[in-house]
Amino acid sequence: MSDLERYYRILELEPGATLEEVNQAYKDLVFVWHPDRIPKDNLRLQQKAQDKLKAINEAREKLRSLKTKHQTTSNSPSPPPQQQPPSQTIQPPPKQNSDLSGKDYSRANLSNKDLSGRNLSYANLSGANLSDTFMHKVNLRGANLSEANLFRANLLLADLREANLRAANLIGADLSGADLRGADLTGARIRSGERLLVKLVGTNLAGAIMPDGSIFQ
Repeated sequence: MSDLERYYRILELEPGATLEEVNQAYKDLVFVWHPDRIPKDNLRLQQKAQDKLKAINEAREKLRSLKTKHQTTSNSPSPPPQQQPPSQTIQPPPKQNSDLSGKDYSRANLSNKDLSGRNLSYANLSGANLSDTFMHKVNLRGANLSEANLFRANLLLADLREANLRAANLIGADLSGADLRGADLTGARIRSGERLLVKLVGTNLAGAIMPDGSIFQ
């Protein structure tokens, strides 16, 4: 088996899967195998999860690199003689672990991005599209997420203290272990009828303003 075939197999994909399918498979598998979802006292499963994550990350990076390079080569015309090829458009946000506190991403399309571990404290994300975005352990303290679309966003262990989530769409979002102390969720969408459609296992909601305007005790 070639390395390429092995990477597809690790991500449980068929060879030739699209970049979008690679990204979605990565997020699904990280969600399943993240060590924070496994009991700390189960050392065997903790080790297995860490090994799985290492393999999953490697496979995703190798396939993304390969597909991005292939798309650039196949879609971009050759530069004219004596000229430099046009620079690639840098899409927000910049490289991993950079400080994005206070940045303005209002109405930005950040769907399917990997924002895990980023510092977005006090950033303006009002009306931004964050659907299916991976935001494990992201720092969104004091951030403005009013009217943002967080449909199926992964916010495991995120810091959302004092965040503005007024009228945000949280349907399908995973807020397990997140810190929402003092956050404002007035008018946020979290239910369909009487059915709660947000994961709130271990979420800290002390002092948060709930969608109906009540303060969580």
